[in-house]
Amino acid sequence: MSSPRDQPRKFEDFAVVLEHLPYGHPRDTRPLYRREPLVQAVGTEYFTLLELIPVPGASFQHRELIAIGKWGRDKIDHVKRRIDYEELTQNAKDELPSVIEELVTKNMERFVSFFNNAGPVTTRMHSLELLPGIGKKAMWQILEERKKGPFASFDEIQSRTRIPDPKKTVVKRIMQEIMNEDKYYIFTKPPMRKEF
Repeated sequence: MSSPRDQPRKFEDFAVVLEHLPYGHPRDTRPLYRREPLVQAVGTEYFTLLELIPVPGASFQHRELIAIGKWGRDKIDHVKRRIDYEELTQNAKDELPSVIEELVTKNMERFVSFFNNAGPVTTRMHSLELLPGIGKKAMWQILEERKKGPFASFDEIQSRTRIPDPKKTVVKRIMQEIMNEDKYYIFTKPPMRKEF
């Protein structure tokens, strides 16, 4: 695990729409004519929360996958900024856990690979222990099982280690990281450093 400063800059190419705000953010106190339309979205690779400026007249479907990278962008004019969890609207907060679960399901290999390859964070703690509900006993069970052969799916992790729901465990961990509840970031981009 490296600190946010050591990591190369990571940009999202795609994001999932959490909420389209055609009249700007509800907390924006400026007159309506001064507000710009916004889209709140979560990146598909690093789970970065973003505020996007749509092209004029663009409409968005619920949980639509949109291109936000340098190429293939047709509905988004530009990325306005990265935002914190607390800056999401309530609707976007409500959508986020199920969107994360969908992304984890679609990219199962990436997260199963974590169970197969995760190493220690420090001399006293293994990165598997950063997953909610995984203590020393479950960690040793995973390490012993993966020596016999790599896991191929969440179902196989569950049947071989008796971890109740590995996918939900990963989703919970991603949500903890998005909400900045831990100093380690294993699946998401670390938060922005605040300049004082």
